[in-house]
Amino acid sequence: MDKVVKSIGEAIAGVQDGMTLMFGGFGLCGIPENAILALSQSGVKNITCISNNPGVDDFGLGLLVKNKQIRKMIASYVGENSAFEQQFLAGEIEVEFNPQGTLAERIRAGGAGIPGFYTPTGVGTIIAEGKEHKDFEGRTYILETALKADFAFIKAQKADTYGNLIFNKTAMNFNPMMAKAAKVTVVEVEEIVPLGALDPNFIHVPGVFVDRIFKGQFEKRIEQLTLKKGE
Repeated sequence: MDKVVKSIGEAIAGVQDGMTLMFGGFGLCGIPENAILALSQSGVKNITCISNNPGVDDFGLGLLVKNKQIRKMIASYVGENSAFEQQFLAGEIEVEFNPQGTLAERIRAGGAGIPGFYTPTGVGTIIAEGKEHKDFEGRTYILETALKADFAFIKAQKADTYGNLIFNKTAMNFNPMMAKAAKVTVVEVEEIVPLGALDPNFIHVPGVFVDRIFKGQFEKRIEQLTLKKGE
């Protein structure tokens, strides 16, 4: 089944106020920047956003933060976005922090159909408050629940028309697991190739997990630019 859509509007069709949306990426690496821009212009609001972090002030998820379209953020890090900080301190946005590995596993569990799992990470900290504790072989664990979403927006390097995906190096980050944890998975890619052009041995996410594909235009910003002294 050909899953290539003709426009960004068709790619984000169906997103409504109050939905839970996943966004792949790590900082600015491997983010679905075209879909985020379109959502920022769509006016959708009261989003519960699941992503490793909320981006920077004027790019990526920072655009949704700037427009106050996010009601709740489920993340592991929020330290690069001053607008997010201001909204959090003003009580305008809810935050659910997760240790980074816990966040990744909660999403993976959602995609695998596992409702929850036990982990020792966070025991004895604020992360564990209100969660079930259980001992296994003399060590205490806490129960973490799976994460799912109405839509997942991810970015891949290459896709065939049936949605089989290949990611580029660290841009793999949260993208593959999110592709499996949503009702609708939308993928923006750098290149779309004909069915059969990809080596099956190197496909990272099978097309069965993908619903819509489109070719994006990518700015590829550098999140932290560091130069030698004198340059």
